[in-house]
Amino acid sequence: MNKYQSVIEELMIPAGIELGNGENSDLIIHDERFYDRILRDGSLGLGESYMDGWWDSSNLDGFLYKLLCANIEKQASRNWQLILHSVKSKLLNLQTIAKSGIIAKKHYDLGNDLFEKMLDKYMQYSCAYWTKAKTLDKAQQHKLELICRKLKLEPGQNVLDIGCGWGGFAQYAAEKYQVKVTGITISKNQALLARKRCKGLPVEISLQDYRALEGSFDRIVSVGMFEHVGYKNYAEFMSIAQRCLKRDGIFLLHCIGGNESTTKTDVWINRYIFPNGMMPSVKQVGEAIEGRFILQDWHNFGLHYDRTIMAWLKNFKNSKAKLGSKYEERFYRMWEYYLCLSAVSFRAKRNHLWQIVLTHQDFKGEYQAVR
Repeated sequence: MNKYQSVIEELMIPAGIELGNGENSDLIIHDERFYDRILRDGSLGLGESYMDGWWDSSNLDGFLYKLLCANIEKQASRNWQLILHSVKSKLLNLQTIAKSGIIAKKHYDLGNDLFEKMLDKYMQYSCAYWTKAKTLDKAQQHKLELICRKLKLEPGQNVLDIGCGWGGFAQYAAEKYQVKVTGITISKNQALLARKRCKGLPVEISLQDYRALEGSFDRIVSVGMFEHVGYKNYAEFMSIAQRCLKRDGIFLLHCIGGNESTTKTDVWINRYIFPNGMMPSVKQVGEAIEGRFILQDWHNFGLHYDRTIMAWLKNFKNSKAKLGSKYEERFYRMWEYYLCLSAVSFRAKRNHLWQIVLTHQDFKGEYQAVR
């Protein structure tokens, strides 16, 4: 028996987590070095040891959900890597223009084939809207429609899409509402596919950072991009949106948010999935909005993200054979762990999904919230 096994068991068993070799065990340990690694590296060690095949679970998302609900990570000791990560996030601006390309290379440029097989037909890499939908495709279409209705789109309007991804919203809005869309992304792979998707439509896709934006737009939308802005840049982001939005315009921000103000994300997520990303809090978003916009609507449907990500996980698992040897086994385990961890963060209400509607302070008329 590993000398640290009893320590880990004392943390996990009260949370209803079963360790063992049985098929129904929450944790099936294949390598006893697991115990030392967890005590030394916390959440980083847990994720890395799963990637390395040191443990498995009959119900990975269920195990991670129990872990989050029990706040076990706060009970575990912190090592120098975790401390350094925290200090760096407070002292440095990790989301400068020079550093902004890191996330594109690390994540969004992994390969369009991966995302095409995992996502819906509009390739929406953000929370779907499941209120009246039973499939991922329908739920994502309903999300796009919800955004368009909240923006109150009308034919001929100029729309700015900050962080346009693979062009799904631009395509939908141009086809369904006859608007002109300017989309920006920092991912070369996204830009290539977005241009192909929107060919023949009044859509322009630009490979650029949001800080280089110019022009004036009737509507602005940003879906799933604010999580990469960083708390040191929230005010600048809002100021740029304020400058680019016409006086009678509407701005919709669709983003993940957390319960507490922070300057960093989970160290495993930061290293392997979203480098330099972070979830804003209500306070941080509010401070960036204050003096720049009027808050017209704040809609939280975070539990829809759990269902969305589990649908992505199902598609990802079903596509493993088609993706073949392009990705190594360690990547497949990493990606599965990432999706499960993300899903349960919403299930445990650690994270939320916000759609925030903003207008200029001198906006005329009344804004009616849409659901």
